[in-house]
Amino acid sequence: MKQIVLQSNKENLNRAEELIYDVCDEFHVQNYIGVISVAVMEAVENAMHHGNHYDANKKVSLSWGNCKGGLYFEVSDQGAGFDFSQFGDLPLPEQSGDGIFLMKSLSDNLVFSQDGRCVRMEFMIEGIDSSEQMERCATLDNFFQSVLIHA
Repeated sequence: MKQIVLQSNKENLNRAEELIYDVCDEFHVQNYIGVISVAVMEAVENAMHHGNHYDANKKVSLSWGNCKGGLYFEVSDQGAGFDFSQFGDLPLPEQSGDGIFLMKSLSDNLVFSQDGRCVRMEFMIEGIDSSEQMERCATLDNFFQSVLIHA
């Protein structure tokens, strides 16, 4: 496991995104980087915004490493947490906000812990079939289409 700790400020969002790209390069999953980046950046932004309220004295931890069949990212904050049990198996954007919907839709496994202060996303890279990848890309496209329509 590798880890970086960031202050909760908007300037560090770019640093987190660059790190995700570097990790995907390191793990040779460049063709899956868009899906991974969107999901993990949602978690980082939620941690900084909702968890730590962009308080620069509070930190966000971003960890990553291998898991069976792929790689994982774990994001934790120093906030109060939240009740993640209210969002069933696949929350709709209206139920949870866009972030949890995207994290759940784009990852293979999403687990909250530490009373909602930590989220782990696993991405199964080895053995992913093309139909699953296409379905995730379609979910992402549909989401962005609906955002543009409502903007």
